[in-house]
Amino acid sequence: MKAVIMTAPGTPQMLKIQEVPKPSVLGDTELLVKLIAAGINPIDTKLRQRGTFYPEQMPAILGCDGAGIVEAVGAGVEDFSVGDEVYFCHGGLGAHQGNYAEYTTVDRRFVARKPSSISFVEAGAAPLVLITAWEALYERGRLEPGEKVLVHGGAGGVGHVAIQLAKIKGGDVCTTVSSQDKADFVRQLGADYPILYRQRDFVQEVLNWTDGEGVDLAFDTVGGGTFAQTFPAVRIYGDIVTILEPSKDTVWKTARSRNLRIGLELMLTPMLQGLVTAQQHHGEILKECAAYIDEGRLKIHVSHQFPLEQAAVAHQLLENGSMIGKIVLTMGKE
Repeated sequence: MKAVIMTAPGTPQMLKIQEVPKPSVLGDTELLVKLIAAGINPIDTKLRQRGTFYPEQMPAILGCDGAGIVEAVGAGVEDFSVGDEVYFCHGGLGAHQGNYAEYTTVDRRFVARKPSSISFVEAGAAPLVLITAWEALYERGRLEPGEKVLVHGGAGGVGHVAIQLAKIKGGDVCTTVSSQDKADFVRQLGADYPILYRQRDFVQEVLNWTDGEGVDLAFDTVGGGTFAQTFPAVRIYGDIVTILEPSKDTVWKTARSRNLRIGLELMLTPMLQGLVTAQQHHGEILKECAAYIDEGRLKIHVSHQFPLEQAAVAHQLLENGSMIGKIVLTMGKE
């Protein structure tokens, strides 16, 4: 089969298309999936730049997100059959094979049926961002109906689904964006108040929007200085969740004085720690999200798609920044 191989850390040009052996079902609970699409996420570019979590296991195939068709099942699999359309987030961190390939294997417990109303390309873009936003808002942030939410980077991969999941839960959403085009985009997703952060002080805008109290929950998908800058925009006893590691020079005084609850979200933890039950929970999240998608309540925006052979081009585009939605690699016709 064809796969994109990373032989050493470096620039996007380190990603090379090669012929490699096709995997086969080895375990009783495994599925062999013919991949149709694989989403590209910032973790992919970071691992390509610095090396995977398992440097002793090189070369590596990147790509956590996958969508495709079940081609074979293990002896103990009863809930999936050959021909089923599935999507999942598994592999691509350096140990288990990733999804920049024509085939992969995945445990059936980590998989959900693809939403029937969307394409494989959209499904391939979805898993990591859906799980991340779901856990950040619903589990770390404990979002409740009627609460006010700030989503940083609302037009991005995680941000654009976070807006929608917050609205599904009954929240009111403000979000930071960099341009009027992005403001228009997030309004279409249900955002109540886009904030053009390059033109306005987002903290003051949030305080004005909340009558001076601050939001109940802030979700940081940007990192850097934005995390600490957001503390005064969160109400006293409120929540702030980030998907980036807080910098060592973060000044916590405002967070402490406002008694903020800090949430750290890394959806890769179950894969890195081998937590089967938690990975199974990810599959359940994808099942719930598939229902929302098929009900028309949740959309996945794909801005660009490239054939597998152009993985390096796709990585470069993502690294250039300012993306709306997601980028996807495709392995052939749907």
